[in-house]
Amino acid sequence: MKNELSEFRGLRAEAPLPDADRLAAPRARLTAAFRQETRRGRAALPRRRMILVGAATAGALAVTAGIVAILPEDSTRASARKGPQVLSAGASADALELAAATVEKHDGTEPGPKQWVYEKSTVFVQGKPQSSEEWTRWDGTGHADLPGIPPAGDISDFDPDELQVWYGPNQEEKWKKEGYDDRSQRQFYRFLATLPSDPDRMMKRIREEHAVGSIRGETRAQRDWREIDVLYRSVLIPPNAQAGLFRALAKIPGARVTTGVKDPLGRAAIGVSVTYAKRTPSGWQGKQEIFFDPESYAYLGETRDDGEMVGARAAWGVVNKPGARP
Repeated sequence: MKNELSEFRGLRAEAPLPDADRLAAPRARLTAAFRQETRRGRAALPRRRMILVGAATAGALAVTAGIVAILPEDSTRASARKGPQVLSAGASADALELAAATVEKHDGTEPGPKQWVYEKSTVFVQGKPQSSEEWTRWDGTGHADLPGIPPAGDISDFDPDELQVWYGPNQEEKWKKEGYDDRSQRQFYRFLATLPSDPDRMMKRIREEHAVGSIRGETRAQRDWREIDVLYRSVLIPPNAQAGLFRALAKIPGARVTTGVKDPLGRAAIGVSVTYAKRTPSGWQGKQEIFFDPESYAYLGETRDDGEMVGARAAWGVVNKPGARP
């Protein structure tokens, strides 16, 4: 299976269109918001609009399935000159609704039990990128890593560049018997597939599952952001859950969409962020930003001002054997 990002772009012409009536209102509001902000002029722009760095990218939000939120030409040019643009609360909500209405039309076919989920991830340690690749068999009976993980004991013959493959019993049953809360990718995908796309009902179900656990003194908005942040690290997310997550982001106080940014790997992106002036009970402080592809709305990575997390998903997809790449 091709990289999901490439696949979404390739299938755009054949994909079912989001309901025109559903998209029309948020698209119109988003366009109007851009017009209004463009007319305000450079002098009226708050300094915080320009805190992000990176080359200017498209000023419009391109949507998959053949629907594009096209901004007026003068607005798009203005956005390109100014670089990153932080949207107002209303425009951010409309942008996230466009994303939700788009991704819920994506194909939600579950991989076969013998297929493998592939992910190449990059983290930055002291500013230097370190990449690794991981393959997980969908039925939970196999796992592979590159570079490999050194074994305990003598490692004189260990070659980190050799694909390290593990096969064993179904871990889903093992974790259940031993009382662990861990879930395989398949279990997690199937749980997410049962969730309603309504954000309030969805987040209530997620909190009930204690996926990340509660922290004393944490607000519901802070807890929801942590939950969503962790959920987006799942390689495969059913369309209904993707839509619900975007709608849940729109309901978090202070959450803003920024257009014209780049992710940690330098790819064109839109960002969704919250900023904590004081350290939260979970230890997070400063700006927390999640990046998405501006066309497919696929998760690309995240950054935190506290320096604890700067990472990106470089490639992903479904393949038929360990070592294969989309």
